[in-house]
Amino acid sequence: MDLRFQIRRAMETGKVLLGYRESEKSLMNGRAKLIILASNAPREEAYRIQYLAKVGSVPLYRFPGTTIELGQVCGKPFAVSVLAVEDAGDSSILDLAKEE
Repeated sequence: MDLRFQIRRAMETGKVLLGYRESEKSLMNGRAKLIILASNAPREEAYRIQYLAKVGSVPLYRFPGTTIELGQVCGKPFAVSVLAVEDAGDSSILDLAKEE
């Protein structure tokens, strides 16, 4: 699976929330179906997101690149440390959860 293509496709056709606060809200409200966390996300944020994902039984995928690279994949000119997929749209990004 081409991870970068699937993230971009989910951004275009589904509902993906960018950033720590939005992802945290999505996890707390039970709407997130998948969390993607950048490899160099801030430690405190990463711990909190990992905890919430575990409590909510939401799969968490570690993006192998940096926050800057994750932002570029999302088509944004800024760093993205975490994103929450609420609706995958036409992408097969939720298959990441099955692979992990």
